[in-house]
Amino acid sequence: MVRHNTATISAQLRDTLDQLAPCAGDRLPAERDLSQRLDCSRQTLRNALAALERDGELWRHVGQGTFRGPRPRHLPLRETVLLEGVTPPDLMRARMLVEPQVAAEAARRADPPDVAYLRRKVADGHAAPDSAACEQADDAFHRALAQTAGNPVLIGLLDYLSGTRRRAAWQRGWYRTYRRLGADEFRTGHSDQHGDIVDAIAAADPDAAFAAMARHLAVIEAAMRGEG
Repeated sequence: MVRHNTATISAQLRDTLDQLAPCAGDRLPAERDLSQRLDCSRQTLRNALAALERDGELWRHVGQGTFRGPRPRHLPLRETVLLEGVTPPDLMRARMLVEPQVAAEAARRADPPDVAYLRRKVADGHAAPDSAACEQADDAFHRALAQTAGNPVLIGLLDYLSGTRRRAAWQRGWYRTYRRLGADEFRTGHSDQHGDIVDAIAAADPDAAFAAMARHLAVIEAAMRGEG
């Protein structure tokens, strides 16, 4: 391994971050990966990271990672760390664990006005004109399911997950997927899947609602991996 001083590695690190973590809030790769990429020791890398942190170019939290940009001040530290550190795969895994259960609970509790409200949310998705409107309609539909489930804890949890969807990492993945598949896929296939979930809720069938939501999220996950 070639010996490098901190100033040299700091300069190289800035260029590397522009490629790997270009936006505020992006999480940096692990120290091991960075040190291999820069061909330097872990100690030299840590010195360079500390220099960039002093300059407000990144911030670190033990056990959570290193993040691009100045340390946020508008949220409590723990909540900020979680939000800033979420990656699209993190979010999709959490959604796949939680949201099928939310759909099943909605099927147990929904009354006819709830079903009508959910169908209006599906119609909003069919009518969405662009990517921002698609994202807004999708978010509104999933929150409406939590409202239908009637549990304030679930509503708060879905709101928290929704907050992660506004972070830079998710938005980049969403827009890449949107551009690749096109608006019609979101207005038709994506919203049709929402309709399948509502049909199961209207039939008061928790198992079918669970399965329909699981299928829907699996389609989203595959599309964001480039498999759709």
